Amino acid sequence: SISVPLVGAVNVPLQLLQANAIHVAFALVLTFLMFPATMGEGAFSRRLGRAADAVTGRLGRSNPVARIVEAVRGAVRWAFVDPNRSRVTPFDVACMAVAALSAFYFLTEFSEIQNMRVFGIDSGRPVTAVYPLLEPILGGVPFVSEYSYAMLLGVLGVLLVLEATRRTLGLPLMIIVGSFIVYARWGYLISTGTPFLGLLAIPELTWPDIVQNLWYNTENGVFGIPVTVSVSFIYIFILFGSFLEMSGAGQWFIDLAYAATGKRKGGPAKASILASGFMGTISGSSIANTVTTGAFTIPLMKRSGYSPEFSGAVESSASSGGQILPPVMGAAAFLMVQYTATPFREIIILATIPAIVFFFGVWVMVHLKAVQEGIGGIEDPDAATLGEHLTRGWFYLVPIVLLLYYLIGARLSVSRSAWFTLVALVALISFIAAYSDETRAFLFGATAVVFGAEVASYVVAGVPITGLVGGTAGTGVGVAEAVSIVGPRIGWYAMLASVVTMLVYADVQSAILDLNPTVQDAAESAGSTAGRDLGDNQLFRVGTFVVKSMEEGARTAVPVVIAVAAAGIIPGVISVSGLGPNLTSLLLALSGGSIVVMLLVTAVASIILGMGMPTTVTYIILISMLATPLVEFGIPLLAAHLFILYFGVIADITPPVAVAAYAASGVAKSDPFETGVKAFSLSLNKAIVPFAFVLAPGIVLLRRKENAAELGIREQYRVVNFADLAELSYSVPEILIPVAGVFLGVIALGATVIGTLYTDVNRAERVAFALSSLLLMAPGLLSASVFDLLGLAGVTVSVNALLLDLTLRGVGLVLFAAFAVKNRRESGPRTEQSPAETAA
Repeated sequence: SISVPLVGAVNVPLQLLQANAIHVAFALVLTFLMFPATMGEGAFSRRLGRAADAVTGRLGRSNPVARIVEAVRGAVRWAFVDPNRSRVTPFDVACMAVAALSAFYFLTEFSEIQNMRVFGIDSGRPVTAVYPLLEPILGGVPFVSEYSYAMLLGVLGVLLVLEATRRTLGLPLMIIVGSFIVYARWGYLISTGTPFLGLLAIPELTWPDIVQNLWYNTENGVFGIPVTVSVSFIYIFILFGSFLEMSGAGQWFIDLAYAATGKRKGGPAKASILASGFMGTISGSSIANTVTTGAFTIPLMKRSGYSPEFSGAVESSASSGGQILPPVMGAAAFLMVQYTATPFREIIILATIPAIVFFFGVWVMVHLKAVQEGIGGIEDPDAATLGEHLTRGWFYLVPIVLLLYYLIGARLSVSRSAWFTLVALVALISFIAAYSDETRAFLFGATAVVFGAEVASYVVAGVPITGLVGGTAGTGVGVAEAVSIVGPRIGWYAMLASVVTMLVYADVQSAILDLNPTVQDAAESAGSTAGRDLGDNQLFRVGTFVVKSMEEGARTAVPVVIAVAAAGIIPGVISVSGLGPNLTSLLLALSGGSIVVMLLVTAVASIILGMGMPTTVTYIILISMLATPLVEFGIPLLAAHLFILYFGVIADITPPVAVAAYAASGVAKSDPFETGVKAFSLSLNKAIVPFAFVLAPGIVLLRRKENAAELGIREQYRVVNFADLAELSYSVPEILIPVAGVFLGVIALGATVIGTLYTDVNRAERVAFALSSLLLMAPGLLSASVFDLLGLAGVTVSVNALLLDLTLRGVGLVLFAAFAVKNRRESGPRTEQSPAETAA
């Protein structure tokens, strides 16, 4: 049931599997429309062309064989090749037809699908029973006659997902997913007696078993948890981000960042961190954010004195950090909600401190680089001040505040919060577009009239206006109750009043609204197509804004939906094959019982698998294989998942396949590999912080429950509350000191990476700062490594873990303070402030 303002409740009788199937089918159809099968530039196309040319050259064009070969080449190109992305090929049409047919089957034959869950996929009807007219054609075809129609659709559906994966995300992911399917069928051939690999042996599975679990399942497989999360959370937030971007908020936030920091030392780079971090959290893509935001920020950084490589590194590093920054955190955060059964507001709480630490660390490094290179801010006497900028675009902050209120204050579900915020955003933009000194009285009056009429309808008849007009009146309610019912829908009424205002005042122009330039271009193009000058019509521009936002949302969502659909196959294979427990045993055996080795294996696997892969795909694959072993070590469930997410994001700026850094390099016109190396260096604290909060959960505000020994291993920790913070005997040693240590540690890390604090530091001082950084941020990593080495030597050590942690942090603090003071004295008299004073 969906509540529609002015209409009431509307029933949508869809099962979860049906909704997921429709969601994926739409993404498949859009994929085959937007991404060609081939542009004729691949190895196969080139070889086919060379072969045809060779035959023609040897035999002559008039030779029958040469003509047949040329005809085959022409037919293949006609059926598959779209060199200019300008047409839909017959192969695309066939793929779209199969995708639509599959969704239609889920909608019309769901009772048969339910029966198959009990009796198996072979219990479904054969193709000839579903379509009797095909009996003469398909009746004797072996594969078709042996399997059910559901089986054939499942096979074709999985193949479509693999093809869509190849088109949108590249061949590597398709190969990885396809390899898991092959493993599900033939993994039983692995001998159980093989050392280590014998643990990967699985029972023999038939193709019907595999297809049923991969295609007709909402727990695992194509329509499993990842697609459920996409339907419920990811798509609506992608749409929200598109509306926010098309409203002009993206450029406004970039300008706001420059107004706040542009004139400071290293101001353009600091502004890039703020702007890219914000836009990265709503775009869900490090690469897209790097290119869009970087087109504005990178030239300004270069102009201020930063090198092209450093400028590109700052932009890509900050953009990748946007995916770990609450409240949106990119698509992977919503998957974490579902996989850990944790409310999204708790995910926001535990992710906040590490995210702030990361951006603080990058901020410190760009400041130290500015100190080292003598880079100041950009002086622009005509630039708006921070106050002037806020006055002009304050309304762009409203959706963000509303989203946080709905999630944390009102404690609404993620999907309801995003939907309400999206409606509020459209209503706000419509209202601002209709507002001027001339229209102010009419606009507010129209809003009050619509709101009052709806309240009166509830008071008189207990139904919306549409119900009253339709004759479905009931019992009236009191005024206070009517206002409480109608109040949350004020956005819809403001939107309606705004449309009426723009109809009455066709030439109204807002003094403060600057929609994205692509909206204006689209409005002018549509007006030109219609033969009318509509580019300056405010209502038409607002309508174009809505349509363009939806278009961009769909374009952005398609690769994400395909990614989660394809990646869902991997946990599906792990589930149907029973591989999970065996994989856990294998990883525990390989780690030798060492938590450090296990964390390093997870980190390296995340980076390697994440190279060139969407973060969502990396997260799904790795939590399917590695989350359980991490939790078995006693690591809190949420900390383990956040650890995997962090290293999946790091892959975007880790050479040799640092896709976000290489995208920034294209904008900065810099050396790609050097840009990637610098981006990884700037993000180095993002590689240390996950070890810090895994070994000290208080950093992510997790506390072990008092009755943890009686609980399952996944339920032993909880998010802290105000009472925990007030308990100083707990909060000081386990939260405040570790958090302070992490912040001080990133300053020491900045001195290590950049080579400057107050003045240049030599190699010995860099080593000291590096050691102090490790001791301040993650002393548990060092102590656990030492204990592992002692264990190999047969030495067992028993110490108070908390006391040892505090002692090592104290040593790190003394070491950092000593070398910082030494560096300050070596710098001589200075007027510049220290990084600790200016970067905070």
